[in-house]
Amino acid sequence: MKHPLEPFRYCPRCGSTAFVEKNSRAKICKDCHFQYYLNAVAAVAAFIFSPDNELLLCTRANEPHQWSLDLPGGFVDLNESAEEAIVREINEELHLAVNNIHYCFSVPNTYFYADFTVRTLDMFFRVDISGLSAITCDDDVAQAAFFPLDAIDVNRIGLPSIKQAVQRLINESKL
Repeated sequence: MKHPLEPFRYCPRCGSTAFVEKNSRAKICKDCHFQYYLNAVAAVAAFIFSPDNELLLCTRANEPHQWSLDLPGGFVDLNESAEEAIVREINEELHLAVNNIHYCFSVPNTYFYADFTVRTLDMFFRVDISGLSAITCDDDVAQAAFFPLDAIDVNRIGLPSIKQAVQRLINESKL
């Protein structure tokens, strides 16, 4: 297995090619001794339910996993909280305003993009929305629809963490 920082061949501090593996998640520059650790990138996803307790799933408009099912969400921007990110992402993707946010759980994930595997920590929120009939798909969402939990085929979900989270939600609904 390749080191997760293998694509990074030059030291970001001094530009040296003596930028080598230190351990399974870090590289070190033999010239200037700069150490770079690969940490998880923060991402968010929303569980949005209809008044009939159906889950909103989106169809991805772009790669990775184009045309697969997904939850609304995305990456947390710099200087942004996870709560601010989920509000922003829901507005960008669905043009909806968020009323209430409740943190549920997190799942580690890998997100392959531009020939690089981004390691993420995906945080899942239950989000209350008013005006669900006004959904307008935008950004990287091609379509959005509500599904009864017992009718969701998790194999149609492309991203592993989203699949795991929706499966967990389905399992917990049966308790």
